[in-house]
Amino acid sequence: MRTIRIANLNAYKLSLSARGTVAWKDRVTAVREIDPDVLGLQEVVVAERTTEKREWDAAAAATIHAFAADCGLASAVDVTSGYPYGTCMASNSDRSWYTALLWNSQSVGVVPGGYRPYGGPDFWHGLTTARFDLGTGEPALVASYHGHPINKDARRAEGWRIKSIYRTTGGAKPGFVLGDFNALSAAQVPGPDGQLRYYDDEAYRDQDHDDLEYQVLEGTIGGEQLADRRQTEHLLRRGFMVDAAPHLGVPPHATVGHWRDGQGDPDPWGARRIDLILATRPAAPSLVRYGIHRSSAALKAADHLIPFVDIDPLRVSREFMNTDGSIAWNS
Repeated sequence: MRTIRIANLNAYKLSLSARGTVAWKDRVTAVREIDPDVLGLQEVVVAERTTEKREWDAAAAATIHAFAADCGLASAVDVTSGYPYGTCMASNSDRSWYTALLWNSQSVGVVPGGYRPYGGPDFWHGLTTARFDLGTGEPALVASYHGHPINKDARRAEGWRIKSIYRTTGGAKPGFVLGDFNALSAAQVPGPDGQLRYYDDEAYRDQDHDDLEYQVLEGTIGGEQLADRRQTEHLLRRGFMVDAAPHLGVPPHATVGHWRDGQGDPDPWGARRIDLILATRPAAPSLVRYGIHRSSAALKAADHLIPFVDIDPLRVSREFMNTDGSIAWNS
């Protein structure tokens, strides 16, 4: 059984009007280079000023289907009365920004009835979820997530909501969360002295600008300037989920900051790792490799690089609780 590759791309304001441009082709090239079986996608954007609100979903669906087709991936789910656009996508109905999931239909497939989108008020950008048949073992619940860009308390609440989607009585569902979290991870690793420390260093310690309040814990600006990591603290607690990069011992690295001022939106925060792949406790043993795609196309394609993991689907399991409260596993 070959490994399954799961990846994530914040595609920087992807819109159908860009199809055929160099920027669109760079995004497609970067995705094709890594050849994912499942791809989380964020920042599919519809032009609000020129598109009637009732047409937003149709316009986003057209963009997602076009991008998926160019990448050699699938994005279509069954059309239903509740989900009439037949696209694995989600949004907050008050904003024309979408998340989506794409996949290689030759290697994986969405479980019938396994697609579910989540919107406001729980998610600023919308959360796309689907259960994937990985070919063997337990189906995996995969989410494409885009964290609130400015509201730290909202990001924390979004983390709580994600956990509620992945929890089951006495345990966690097997699955993965892919996304632009717009915040540093709370993952910890042993330091040289054996004491736990954050995997991602404090990125804002020496910064001085107006946007620090969006990323720094209140009461620490002008002092230690500690990153607000509450969004993932409860997701990672007790190993309910693991952050794939530190879990596999990959050295710290950035996923944003390679675009400089004048390219894309101004970024006062510099190089950071805010694009994460989390695996729930039953899925964590399946992680076998983590990487960041840094090809020429990827560096030009978007202001976020593409993280990916390779998993062994035979090692995705399901957990449940014994009567004494300990965790057991199915075989």
